[in-house]
Amino acid sequence: MIRRFVVALLVSLPLVLLCSVAWSGSYLNRAALLLEGSRAERDMVLSRSTDKELLRVVHGIAEARSRTARTMEVPKSVVPAHPHLLLVLANSERAYAAALDGNHEKFVEHILRARQEDKTFRAIVSKLGYTLPPTH
Repeated sequence: MIRRFVVALLVSLPLVLLCSVAWSGSYLNRAALLLEGSRAERDMVLSRSTDKELLRVVHGIAEARSRTARTMEVPKSVVPAHPHLLLVLANSERAYAAALDGNHEKFVEHILRARQEDKTFRAIVSKLGYTLPPTH
């Protein structure tokens, strides 16, 4: 009886571990997509911070991206990194709002914070033993 339990445990343990890796992989795919979109917007808007129509579009997309990230499921294995993903997205959104208000100083401040949080997120993910997948 005990032998069966041990064998069952040994057989199921790799499945549980693989499931955890797959679950983290899904999160990392989603995070990479959110980060890449945010980065592309920041890069485009940085030299076009007076284009109000462009800012309205990216601000709306940034709001949706932030809302999505706040509600997505996060596997326990990457929980320490998730707040930094949220900060990347929130700072990007705040940057566009500041630019729409004509506050160039706040715009640049939030863009720089978003970039730093992106680096922090990636560093934590790496420290946890994962890498973000390429998006292109």
